[in-house]
Amino acid sequence: MTEFAVHSPLTSDRRSPGRWTLSHLRRHKLLVLGVFIGAFGNAALAAAIPVLTGTAFNAALADPPDVGLIGWTAVMVILSQLVRAVLQLGRNFSSAVLGERLERDMRQEFYVSLLGKSMTFHDMQPVGDTMARATNDVHEINLMLNPGINLVIGSANFILMPLLLAPRYDPALILAPLFFIVTYILALVRYLHVLNPVADRVRRGFGSMNSRLAEAIDGIELVKGSAQEEEEINRFGENAGVYRDAVVAQGRIEARFLPLLMLGLTLGIGFAHALLLFQAGRIDVGDVIAYMGLLSLFGFPTFISLMAYSRVSLGLAGARRILEMMNAQTTLDENVDGFQGEMQGAIRFDDVYFGYVEGACALEGVDFMVKPGQTVALVGQTGAGKSSIAKLINRTYDAGHGRVLIDGVDVRNWSLAALRRQISIIEQDIFLFSRTVAENIAFGCPDATQEMIEGAAKAAQAHEFIMNFKDGYQAVVGERGVTLSGGQRQRIALARAFLTRPRILILDDSTSAVDSATEDQIQRAIMQASAHQTTILITHRLSQIRWADLVLVVRKGKLVAKGTHEELMQSTPAYRRIFEQYEG
Repeated sequence: MTEFAVHSPLTSDRRSPGRWTLSHLRRHKLLVLGVFIGAFGNAALAAAIPVLTGTAFNAALADPPDVGLIGWTAVMVILSQLVRAVLQLGRNFSSAVLGERLERDMRQEFYVSLLGKSMTFHDMQPVGDTMARATNDVHEINLMLNPGINLVIGSANFILMPLLLAPRYDPALILAPLFFIVTYILALVRYLHVLNPVADRVRRGFGSMNSRLAEAIDGIELVKGSAQEEEEINRFGENAGVYRDAVVAQGRIEARFLPLLMLGLTLGIGFAHALLLFQAGRIDVGDVIAYMGLLSLFGFPTFISLMAYSRVSLGLAGARRILEMMNAQTTLDENVDGFQGEMQGAIRFDDVYFGYVEGACALEGVDFMVKPGQTVALVGQTGAGKSSIAKLINRTYDAGHGRVLIDGVDVRNWSLAALRRQISIIEQDIFLFSRTVAENIAFGCPDATQEMIEGAAKAAQAHEFIMNFKDGYQAVVGERGVTLSGGQRQRIALARAFLTRPRILILDDSTSAVDSATEDQIQRAIMQASAHQTTILITHRLSQIRWADLVLVVRKGKLVAKGTHEELMQSTPAYRRIFEQYEG
């Protein structure tokens, strides 16, 4: 289940890392065919060298020597290697393109999946670990294919050649190749069985290290302000040490790679066997030389598989980590076929209970009704549950018990896209993208004209300071809007909300960073807009509380009082104390 199933042309089988990779490979059949043809051609033409060399030796040992055959053999060696070079170029090119396309497609699919996850999922997932999966783990899949699987396919064809060509000299000569292949497969199965869990540790260790790094950089102001640089360095060092230990453990396993021993034994057994057959007169000198040349082809899969299978193991570990996140179930459903009508703005909370984590209630038994076009002020101490109420309205989260209704329809029965398209939330912690001012204002309305953007900015009292920038509306703000003051960020966020013309506007203490004069101007703009929308104000500003049609007093997750400002001042001592505290 996803929150938003962002439609993508990519479809894949996510049941296992292998199936997922194969489902992406099927879209590039010609490139896959190019890898297989190139690998087989490379191995076959590599095997041609010892065969032709054996023929040349027999021609040289003949009485008299067959010079013509020797010359023809030399020409065949040159031609075969020229063809081999072309095939190898095609194979490596196909493999490289295939790896890049797989990385592109898988990263896009992963990104689409991340956009579809609910806020509950993202709240529990460290950003650094997500970034490690989206960048490094996806790149490991590229490396798994090129050079990993490319070399695995190539080495498999090299293993095949001695088995196919050795019996042409004497059927008994198949014994040494069979010995190597059987022992190689057994050793490889054991090697991968031991290597795979260590490869998982390597990828997890990198994710943890990256997560800690991202966390420290994101909170760099706090780290420096608290003089905690040394402590953060030590914590990062501990995570880096875990990653290092996992990589070292992988190196120890690779150092005990048994096929290296099997190759030496195979060459010794094969040479002794060939000499016995030579003494028996069953093969000649050229055949012995050709046979040993064929056995030497086992050197390529032996040495290259040490690196190739490590790449495959790391790639599959990366794929497992990505699929783990992509397949994670979230708690919200997009409900594509849900209600999609034009919103009037009536809100009803019907005995709502909600908690961010199981067993802890942020809201308990909240029950109230808001009429279309009303302005509502949510009042209470920090942590009382005001923002939680706001986030249930647009289904950032779902109520655990009870119902939240808009225009009489449970928000869970609305199409999520239709619901959120008509609701705007401006939070205290304003997020701006590292894009132009105009792009940030038009984020929720990408088809907006420059005139519309400027009109929204003027309504939010942002136009004047924007025009003071060197590039005006084309000025690029820093990541998260760090190049702007708090008040400037809030006014740009207000402009963004005004531009979308929502039916429900939720302002979560969104004028806290502006001066009184600017707040008065913004408040007038909000009041003008509120005639056509329902407005929810989470605020400590007395001026905003006074002109609200309905005031809701929240305390420790419970709605303890509701009414107009005047009614609550007369009937609710708790509200009166809050108001007097603010006023004081």
